[in-house]
Amino acid sequence: MSPAWMPPEEYAETVLKATAFACLLFTDEHDHPLQLRAVYSRTHPWQLPGGTMDPGERPWETALRECREETGIRFEGPVKLLASIFGQPGAEWPYATIGFVFDGGRLTTGQIQTLTLDPAEHDEVRVLPLAEWQALMPRRDFARLEAVLEARRTGAAAYFGSWDWGN
Repeated sequence: MSPAWMPPEEYAETVLKATAFACLLFTDEHDHPLQLRAVYSRTHPWQLPGGTMDPGERPWETALRECREETGIRFEGPVKLLASIFGQPGAEWPYATIGFVFDGGRLTTGQIQTLTLDPAEHDEVRVLPLAEWQALMPRRDFARLEAVLEARRTGAAAYFGSWDWGN
């Protein structure tokens, strides 16, 4: 038996609530990932340039805006989706999380040295070989970074569906 019809606004109250983010993966010329150290998050200390979507934004627009705000980079594309991320809600955050990671390409040493961080959000930029990131990141964040780099290497977009908030 199918449920009774509900007005859209009433039905919307019964479905999963989620927040969304978008970010860009940059590497150096040796394909070592670039990440920013967050001043506001012990849970996720190292992050790709990006952030939470604002109302009315699309994921690509969010990635570009957040990257510009956090690093000063005015990236223009091309648009290449590397991964989609999903996390179940939990004790740390009451909503599901949906994310999009786009390829920002490779930066030269000179470009990396001229990044301008927003000190209210990040206090350090690092570019390290993948193996060196493992000791600096929570297990699930490192696994996500591995999946994103593998997607870039293979050209096949990744789906990372276990970025849960824990209970």
